Amino acid sequence: MILRVMQIFIPDSNHENLDDLLEGREVLGRWRDTDSDQLVLHLLVPAEETEPIMDRFEQAYGDTKGFHVLLFPVEAVLPRLKPEPDEEEEEADKPKEKNNGKERISREELYSNVSEGLGVTRVFMGLVMLSVVVAGVGLLRDDVAVIIGAMVIAPLLGPNVAMALAVTLGDFDLLRSALKTNIAGSGTAFALSIVGGFLFVVDPEIPSIASRTGVDIGDILLALAAGCAGTLAFTQGLSGAVIGVMVAVALVPPLVACGMLLGNGSYTLAGGAFLLTVTNLICINLAGVATFLLQGVRPRSWWEVERARKATIQSMLIWIGLLLILGLVLWLNHD
Repeated sequence: MILRVMQIFIPDSNHENLDDLLEGREVLGRWRDTDSDQLVLHLLVPAEETEPIMDRFEQAYGDTKGFHVLLFPVEAVLPRLKPEPDEEEEEADKPKEKNNGKERISREELYSNVSEGLGVTRVFMGLVMLSVVVAGVGLLRDDVAVIIGAMVIAPLLGPNVAMALAVTLGDFDLLRSALKTNIAGSGTAFALSIVGGFLFVVDPEIPSIASRTGVDIGDILLALAAGCAGTLAFTQGLSGAVIGVMVAVALVPPLVACGMLLGNGSYTLAGGAFLLTVTNLICINLAGVATFLLQGVRPRSWWEVERARKATIQSMLIWIGLLLILGLVLWLNHD
């Protein structure tokens, strides 16, 4: 069970209905601190309970000066959580609301996690360049272990997950930031790999490169699976490195292969690698949006829900349309 600690700061004169706000929610532990100005409520809850609890408190106290909610991950709990038999029977008799039936971290935690990885910073650009160098060496040596090293760095993970989340929530500010970061990172990786193609001899027959100069149904399934797995793990609050491996496997190597082949003058093969990169990008984002929706990620207010619904439909139509166009191009080239 993934646990979180919530610290809820409430002005001291406005906490009469706390029990009502927590009714029907699974709270494993509750403590209070009070002073002359405010009450601090500490809650130990399963991660999937944080979103509905925060929604209730924000609706009740969102306009109140001094109201804040802080969220912390929990590594371990002592003594171990073992509900008493009487408590189990008591809880079984209570109607319990579910967070859309999905076990995941809250939208606020998702938003915080993706926004931390955005921005064209020196660290981000450094990771991009390092991943290109590692991937390029791995491709030229046909060394799978080195290519995996580039996947672990995964600098393009944050922007792509952020794009999918932004569309799901209808957050256009987040979408603009994600697009800016994605374009900067992908553009830098592409330019650097072209330079690598000029400087080094690139043999298109190297298996690691040749396997990334075309697209087939297996590549599409891989990208869809990577997008679903990465997004699903992300909604569970799992390690970014694990998610990075699953997502980067379909992004960094073909992008680097495309640039090196272009710099080496192998334009036809570079075009095939470019199609693979674009196909993977489309599939990852399409799968990411679909997974967020299946996990019940939604905006809080009704007007944001309507805006997000329109943005999601438009995005899904665009991604599916582009995927169909690419499929048509591949079919025509195959003939």
